[in-house]
Amino acid sequence: MKRTLAALLAGLTLLAGCSSVETGTPKSDSSLPSAKVTLSPVDGTKDVQVTTPVQVTVVDGKIESVALKSAEGKEVKGTLTEDRSGWTTAEPLGYGKAYSYSGKVVGSDGKPVELKGSFSTVAPGSQTRATLWPGDNQTVGVAAPIMVKFEAPVQDKATVEKALKVTNSANVTGSWAWLNAQEVHYRPEKYWPANTKIKVEAKLYGVNYGGGAFGRADVTSEFTIGRNQVVKIDNPTHQLVVLRDGQQVASYPASFGKDADPELTTPNGTFVVMSKHDTFSFDNPRYGYTNVVKKWAVRFSNHGEFIHENNDNAANIGKNNTSHGCANLLEADAKAYYDSALVGDPVEVTGSITTLPAQFDWYDWQIPWDQWKAKSAIK
Repeated sequence: MKRTLAALLAGLTLLAGCSSVETGTPKSDSSLPSAKVTLSPVDGTKDVQVTTPVQVTVVDGKIESVALKSAEGKEVKGTLTEDRSGWTTAEPLGYGKAYSYSGKVVGSDGKPVELKGSFSTVAPGSQTRATLWPGDNQTVGVAAPIMVKFEAPVQDKATVEKALKVTNSANVTGSWAWLNAQEVHYRPEKYWPANTKIKVEAKLYGVNYGGGAFGRADVTSEFTIGRNQVVKIDNPTHQLVVLRDGQQVASYPASFGKDADPELTTPNGTFVVMSKHDTFSFDNPRYGYTNVVKKWAVRFSNHGEFIHENNDNAANIGKNNTSHGCANLLEADAKAYYDSALVGDPVEVTGSITTLPAQFDWYDWQIPWDQWKAKSAIK
């Protein structure tokens, strides 16, 4: 019996010696490089926003070389951090494109890590163009609104509005107001201070307008507000008064729209000079005239109101209101006023039996300030 027990113990000892089980913590693999690389976006990401910064970040190592290229081989501009631990794109990406990383990182242990990976950007269903007024280097009047117009309706107005920025030398604040789905305007509560420098930045490229549409391009502008000139028309006086910096500089005899006819009177409201024309052809078949050419025509409403020369009506100028809504002046006075006018000057009309609804451009100043601010998409 003793020999049998000894034989069994010997057998168990032999089995234990053949076992591969280990205890304790495994040793780290010293063959792995020390550098840890993070790519953003990560390899395989789809529908990346084109304005999202692309970044390469390295821990315990330095970037030796890095490139981000489109499938067409165009390299995207980027900047390295001073310690070469990070790289970030310095320009936006293209819509609907595939991009790939390449380059090399060297760890603190001297071992290299290859940069590789790819991603693709969002492909819009459509790209919407925007235009901006006033344009670069223009000088405009104190009532000039800033206007951004879109070639197609905008669904996500709040997101678009957040991409619009106005700065000015007078530190005057204002508000954007959506007049319709394709047009947003900006103005302050009161007229712009004279000689204000204004910069507008509409960073619209890459902005999601909703409904599959994205912004096609950024638009920017830097312009100047000129002297403060205001035209005042008080219908019963038969005088067109010009104020500059609050002081009267001219008073011209005039004939305004017919006082008793709500269709033909010069209507009440604060309007804005929209355009100037050396000559202009007036047509209104309803009232029996076409191609009536007048000089020195200054439009202040697309309802049809102008300030212009009308020597044919000289007998009534300064005495009776006989026009179809325009302000008729004698030729010399019309030329003098024309030369002084800027697009964007306010024209304030009172004393009429009619007040126009706020629907005939540019009607920005016909909307009370609280109502104007309520038209912003950002609440």
